[in-house]
Amino acid sequence: MTHIPNPLHADATRAIAKVAELSGENIHQCMQCGTCSAVCPMVDSMGFTTRKGIHLLQFGRTEEVMRAQIGEFCASCHTCVVRCPRGIDVPRVFEAVRLLALRDNVDLIKPGEIPEETMAEAPQIAFVSTFRKLTS
Repeated sequence: MTHIPNPLHADATRAIAKVAELSGENIHQCMQCGTCSAVCPMVDSMGFTTRKGIHLLQFGRTEEVMRAQIGEFCASCHTCVVRCPRGIDVPRVFEAVRLLALRDNVDLIKPGEIPEETMAEAPQIAFVSTFRKLTS
């Protein structure tokens, strides 16, 4: 029997395994139907669609997904999970990518750069949840 080599680089394979470990999801089950992108209320705020994000992750391209900050924009409404024909928990996948970014000690928001007016007007719970989600 002929051995078919894995076309993915070893680093990409490790990245895919890390996302699977953190999220508990098999991103290779995604058939790229686009339903997740069609129902996502935040898709216009993201660097690209959720479908493209999953597609990039299937090839281990986590850095591109981190730069698009899909995990930060996800509203965790879980509409994509309900509609996904394969039952993939898409928010969990992007949460895993966000955690990978934070493990690299990349703060996605700098508390010292928040304007004084915003600090005075915004509810404190908004700051707490934002700092927990976007800083390491």
